Amino acid sequence: MWLILYLRALFAFYKFILLKELKYINKYFSKYKWRILIGLLITILSKLLALKVPQIVGDSLNVVEDYQDGVIKDIAIVKDELLFNVLIIIGVALLSGFFTFLMRQTIIVTSRLIEFDLKNEIYQQYQRLSLNFYKKNRTGDLMNRISEDVSKVRMYVGPAIMYSMNMIVLFAVGFTQMISIDVKLTLYTLIPFPLLSISIFVLSKVIHKRSTIVQQYLSKLTTFNQEFFSGINVVKSYGIEKLIISDFDEIANESKEKNINLHKANALFGPLMILLIGISNLLVIYIGGQQYINGEIQIGTIIEFMLYVNILTWPVAVVGWVTSMVQQAEASQLRINEFLKQVPEIQNNNTDTSTINGNIDFKNVTFIYDDTNITALKDISFSVKSGETMAILGKTGSGKSTIIELIARLYDIDNGKILLDKTNINQVNLNDLRSQIGFVPQDPFLFSDTISNNIKFGKEDATEDEITTAAKNADVHKNIIDFPKGYDTILGERGVTLSGGQKQRVSIARAIIKKPKILIFDDCLSAVDTETEEKILSNLERISKNITTFIISHRVSSAKNADKIIVLDDGKITQQGTHNQLITEEGYYKELYDQQLLEKEI
Repeated sequence: MWLILYLRALFAFYKFILLKELKYINKYFSKYKWRILIGLLITILSKLLALKVPQIVGDSLNVVEDYQDGVIKDIAIVKDELLFNVLIIIGVALLSGFFTFLMRQTIIVTSRLIEFDLKNEIYQQYQRLSLNFYKKNRTGDLMNRISEDVSKVRMYVGPAIMYSMNMIVLFAVGFTQMISIDVKLTLYTLIPFPLLSISIFVLSKVIHKRSTIVQQYLSKLTTFNQEFFSGINVVKSYGIEKLIISDFDEIANESKEKNINLHKANALFGPLMILLIGISNLLVIYIGGQQYINGEIQIGTIIEFMLYVNILTWPVAVVGWVTSMVQQAEASQLRINEFLKQVPEIQNNNTDTSTINGNIDFKNVTFIYDDTNITALKDISFSVKSGETMAILGKTGSGKSTIIELIARLYDIDNGKILLDKTNINQVNLNDLRSQIGFVPQDPFLFSDTISNNIKFGKEDATEDEITTAAKNADVHKNIIDFPKGYDTILGERGVTLSGGQKQRVSIARAIIKKPKILIFDDCLSAVDTETEEKILSNLERISKNITTFIISHRVSSAKNADKIIVLDDGKITQQGTHNQLITEEGYYKELYDQQLLEKEI
């Protein structure tokens, strides 16, 4: 009766869990169902063999007792029986060990495969999610979800399931065997188990709550460290190491306290389980001893029962650990599901191939950033034909970069239309659009790889000649060949091996090697001198004759050769025309031109 109640309670607990966050993992169980079923079958076989040992030991002791009581007269029969039982025990132990090895190879390997699939799914979702998502979430937290949180889930799909199956098989078979031997003694042995069931439900709620908090604080620590390493130059330049250490200590101490609170709850399981098993052992000795004195059972039955109880010690003791793993996995899967279930704001509305020529029209475009509620563009209209170059100038915050982000469809607009080759940009195949854009940001990002591979990022199958040509056009080839390893020079994280100007020029080479239909330069020449700028612009003018080009700049020198120039102020177009037209009319462009001309003369 108590066994049935216990198993029902355990089943209800797992059903409760599976109906919540962890049910998302069920599709992977279906994918690897044959591996899991084979693993469970092997688990059952290994435990059935292991549970044969108490019965054989009990039979052996009963044979000895029968010889002492005169039931068996021939000592040779006793010796043969004992020798046979010893060989059986050794064989059973070897087979059980072999099946246990296969069980771990099957179930644990399956958990690693599920971990691999889940990480890939998360990573693919990261790539699908829109830019707005990354503005609202911190990098450290996202890193923690794909590493620590997935590891917690893996413990559920591997060890937790394996040990749960061990426990169920041992309980079901062990107690069935015990009942078949002696019902009274079995019922007394089961007395502690109602307390065990209650403990599981009470502590599991506490563990789940505290596990969620622990994972949140781990994300805070990861985020803090990631930002510290990224901004190490600023930290050292301002000499604020002590302040950073103090802030880190504060978060680390809070995280430590939350971890201690979690492990206090976990620590209750072990002693409680051992206490309950100890009580069961005492009951077996006391009740079984009385039955032996009364001649109701043999001594071998008591020993057999004690072996069964001790075999069940581990699965009972592991209930707490398994419960903790399941609770932590659910807390982690909850965090994973929060963004796996998010629908990317930018959807690819056309799966057919789109041919990109580069004709772009903005018609009364208004755009508001929903995270800050700032109106970045207000009723913007302009047209750029394929092969033309447009320069965009304006003060900081005037909306220049927003136009570029909308062309790459990193955001969808609120009002107006953006047409690409006379087609609404929302109806252009998103992958085809972005594959035909070469983008050089103001703050270029380079990977911790060779210079050659960083340039090839724009074109994976680029030849050495193409890489060299792109570097020459970006006026960075001479710098690269001066390095001891040339193009094979490994860059530090975010390209810290290079100067600011060198990073910008490598980023330009990466964009132009792609030979896209649309080239975008977002103030990417700010870190180079005027002479280098002239060389790069001359090369760009030559190679971008059939490419629609956008140049965002604060320098008139970068914009003067453009086919069209627009000047933005507070999200509105205040001036529009060519260089020769704009320097003759009063306004921001003429003021900037006069100022920079004076600076050049000085």
